[in-house]
Amino acid sequence: MDNFAEQCLDMAQSILGHNLESISEQGAITPVAGENSRFDEPGHAALAMGEYYRATNETTLGDYDLIDLTARCVTAQAFATEEHENGLAYAALGLLSFGPAKDRNQVWERLMDPTREQLDKLLLERSDYDNHYQSFNIAKAVTRFSLGLSKKDETGRLIDRFLERIESSSSTGYFDDSSANEGKLNGAFDIYGVHSFVFIRQALQLHANLHLRERKLPSLRTYSEKYLKLIPDIARQDGTGWAYGRSLGAYGQMHCISLTLQALRDGWVAPAQRDLYTDAVRRLFMNFFVTYLDQEHGYLVIRDNERNTVPYHTTRMANFDAARYLCQWARLARATGGNAAPAAPVAPRKVARYVSFDKSSKKEQGLFVYQDPSSGLAIQLPLIASSQAGKGTSDYLAFPHSPGVFDWPVDKYVPIMMPELTFGDHVIVPSFYGKNCTTSMGLRNALNFKYDQPELITKDEEIVPGLGSCKVTWSFQGGKIGCEFCFTVKQQVQLDKMRYVLAIAAPHSQYRVATAFTLGEGGHRTEVIKDDFSAEWKELEVVTDNPDYRTYYGNMHYLQILERDHPLIMRPGTQYRLSLSFEPDIAFADE
Repeated sequence: MDNFAEQCLDMAQSILGHNLESISEQGAITPVAGENSRFDEPGHAALAMGEYYRATNETTLGDYDLIDLTARCVTAQAFATEEHENGLAYAALGLLSFGPAKDRNQVWERLMDPTREQLDKLLLERSDYDNHYQSFNIAKAVTRFSLGLSKKDETGRLIDRFLERIESSSSTGYFDDSSANEGKLNGAFDIYGVHSFVFIRQALQLHANLHLRERKLPSLRTYSEKYLKLIPDIARQDGTGWAYGRSLGAYGQMHCISLTLQALRDGWVAPAQRDLYTDAVRRLFMNFFVTYLDQEHGYLVIRDNERNTVPYHTTRMANFDAARYLCQWARLARATGGNAAPAAPVAPRKVARYVSFDKSSKKEQGLFVYQDPSSGLAIQLPLIASSQAGKGTSDYLAFPHSPGVFDWPVDKYVPIMMPELTFGDHVIVPSFYGKNCTTSMGLRNALNFKYDQPELITKDEEIVPGLGSCKVTWSFQGGKIGCEFCFTVKQQVQLDKMRYVLAIAAPHSQYRVATAFTLGEGGHRTEVIKDDFSAEWKELEVVTDNPDYRTYYGNMHYLQILERDHPLIMRPGTQYRLSLSFEPDIAFADE
């Protein structure tokens, strides 16, 4: 993997070369035009430089003194006007990257006494989280002990607590990123599970006590491998990786690549499966490289006039994170050895499985994954809650997420491929949780994924008791998809309106792989099979120039809206069905 490692380092050097100039004398990060800086950005910058040092053992990059810049960033993070566990954890690992002993750590030597005292104080502060922020506590504990700021090592206890909470919130051992959602639905099984395991493994690698690392790796492996097994199934043929939930785009690629390379380095991948995983990394990396890196200038582009990302991800932060990951990949690739390409071509696999994240008497949640190589159809259908309950975005809705084919806007709510029923103040969508989740073979060998909702739930993830129920069936056969939503109410009630939305978007006009999936001239080939709501297709809504309707991958152009805009009296004992079928005309962007 030496060539892959060199390619990663070249990219990291280019990205750092374009972004180190943003570090001010005080260590603050100057934002790119049109954006605001974040208080945790100095920490991200410090870890990027620390990883570069670990990968190259060099303390300079061009005319930049990395020791001085890292010391500035660590100082700025230590004295940030708003405390950020995120930034502090990144800054701590960045500092630790230059050496585990204070007397041999060049950055520590460069820090002023007030900064050392402030770091000592901040790293000794105990906090506790039930979401991915707990991984930052683990990083703080690693740094606290390894630098000799504390004689007591709390790393092992914090890792145990992190894993115990996984067990308490998931019957199958997946990470729930819900946090203090009192009265709300929990079960945010999104990419922050991958992020947490990658960050904890990175922190452990820097721990001064090698024996503790060896003791904790087996228990981490038990849970981390669950995500590892998902990656070959969700990695599309065009290299698109994780495609549901928040914080995707470049991060949806980077977290998956890191987890896989860490597993290859640690020997968690059986020799018989090595080709499968190296092929997945190859596709994920090529998609990341072409889709998010400006080849001409050599820096990361996460938002422009065609695509967008979540508002809390700044361009500077993403660039420093990309540089950090690229340096990490270079180290991991060298440690892994072997060839970066599979020994033999890996044929596209047919994938059709339901992954259960949690199953209890109250709810069931999981992910249905489907890939059909012959048609190109590849979807990720999540039945999960969001980590930002009450905000309401399309990222977590239970429809077939498939960038370029079935798209959705970033950080915005639109009922994509979901019937939205409005009853007064209650806006209902059949997402977020289910009961009796099953997969079965249907007519003509179609694969069915079914779930019930005994109580309806709002788009803000609040269950409305006593209103009604819904049964949902999705069917998949080759390149065809069918869906049926069957609603019943428990007492007579007035439905104010119903709408169902299809979005038509396109990959980025410049930043895209040649094999990026997109819709051909035939479009979705949508057919309404049954509509008891007597809805009508509205005039096509054009959103090309509306920045609120951009995706992580490209611009959204049209919304096709099936709507009933006048009241309907729904009666108990009557079933109200909406059934549709799709056979999307899937093409390559550069055909």
